[in-house]
Amino acid sequence: MILSRRKTLTLAASGLLVAGLVFGGLRAFAKPGALPVEPMAIEVTASPIATFRPQSQDTRFGRLEFRGGMRLTSDFPGFGGISGFVLAPDGKGFLALTDAGLFLKGNLVTDGDRPVGLSDVMAAAMLDEKGRVQATRGRGDAEALAVAPDAVYVTFEDINELWSYPGPDPLGKTGVPVPVPPGVKTLRKNLGLEALVYVPGPPMTGALIAIGEQGATADDDLPGFIISGPTPGSFTVRKSGSFSATDAALGPKGDLYLLERSFTPTAGVAMQLRRFSLAQVKPGAVLDGEILLTADMGFEIDNMEGLSATVNAKGETLFTIVSDDNFSPLQRTILLRFALVEK
Repeated sequence: MILSRRKTLTLAASGLLVAGLVFGGLRAFAKPGALPVEPMAIEVTASPIATFRPQSQDTRFGRLEFRGGMRLTSDFPGFGGISGFVLAPDGKGFLALTDAGLFLKGNLVTDGDRPVGLSDVMAAAMLDEKGRVQATRGRGDAEALAVAPDAVYVTFEDINELWSYPGPDPLGKTGVPVPVPPGVKTLRKNLGLEALVYVPGPPMTGALIAIGEQGATADDDLPGFIISGPTPGSFTVRKSGSFSATDAALGPKGDLYLLERSFTPTAGVAMQLRRFSLAQVKPGAVLDGEILLTADMGFEIDNMEGLSATVNAKGETLFTIVSDDNFSPLQRTILLRFALVEK
């Protein structure tokens, strides 16, 4: 059945309005109980998203060029709720986490830069230091993911904790808690650390950059933390309209990218991508980055929460952005791919 553009947006608005109840703290949909302790193989099916703006062949949006996308589904009940997503430097292997407390890993299948599917996907529950399932012990809302050479770091938003797992493959492994700055513990419930980045080289070698979803109030600037590394401390990211942080990624040229989401009852859901200079991330700094893309419900978006930045064979910076469907039948798990258009 072919729907008019107006009816398509009306149906989307209905679904995303329900998602807004989840954003506001009303858990409208139960998280799945599929929490395998041992890694298990799952099948994921992909259907293409040919255009970013429905019924338009445009490919240039802001500073980005759309390279393709896909909707992802699976019969495995634990699939969905993806809130952190990291691609290997070669753009193939991925590690993800869900806000039901699961790790996912596999390979991104592409045709050139265009994503066409996921292969060799495995799922496993996150485990605590004693091998117990984290989700059964009050740590089910995993939100941010960062990959270091020998460790994988995860934040749990519901209790404002940071955990470390053995890398590069944490599935089936036990984790340990990592000390966090006192300011992390003061973040509001379900509005804690949403973005996490590991910095491999100077001037912040070994540091974790963490950014909270919101500040002390919905109108405040976003709280940032430099954890470990040579210059630990805190910083601030200027609030951009009604947008809140959902993920971050480190670019190949010394840039920090922040993915953001907005929800209002009148406008629905929107996504935004901002760029900052990594050199500006210092204790006491106030950052106000360049907006690369803003997209509302007139585009093929959902609750976009996962961001990864890689480089293709041409040297272009690619952004892979994944949505958290909140395990709602009214939302989608989608993966979008963009290339940065240099000035």
